[in-house]
Amino acid sequence: MSIIKTTFLGLMLVSFSGLSFSADPEIYSHKRLGAVKGVDVVAYFSLNPGDSAVEGKKEYRHIWKDTEWRFATPDNRDAFIENPERYAPQFGGYCAFAAAHNFTTSIWPDSWIIIDDKLYLNHNRTSAKKFRKSPEYYIEKASKNWPTVLEKCERRKKCKKPFKIKS
Repeated sequence: MSIIKTTFLGLMLVSFSGLSFSADPEIYSHKRLGAVKGVDVVAYFSLNPGDSAVEGKKEYRHIWKDTEWRFATPDNRDAFIENPERYAPQFGGYCAFAAAHNFTTSIWPDSWIIIDDKLYLNHNRTSAKKFRKSPEYYIEKASKNWPTVLEKCERRKKCKKPFKIKS
């Protein structure tokens, strides 16, 4: 192999090794408020349908999956620490209706529903209303798209940047 070909191949390898592919973070997180826009995910499980989400407090926070989670009480924080998968919203806290349609978007914490002891969040009242009409259908569709839907942002050129956790 000639020196020119060897040099060319070496340069190609070096240039491609610097490429990285973007994807949305695994957990939907607000820049200042953390996961689920600072809402206490454990509190959802004691609410009645239609109740407003309960705001978490900075002093009762926990880092899980590189994301800050806030809680209204130390008991809720401790319950989450003991079993985060039980309380964490499905589809990383992204809108479940959007995930069913193969994209990600933010959520509105008051547009929630618990089905089979799992928390689902939606973007707004409209998406929540549609989700509630056929939850099994949308859960099945979103489950098929998850987690590969996180990579779709690259094509949209709208990937969310992961936030750095401040101590």
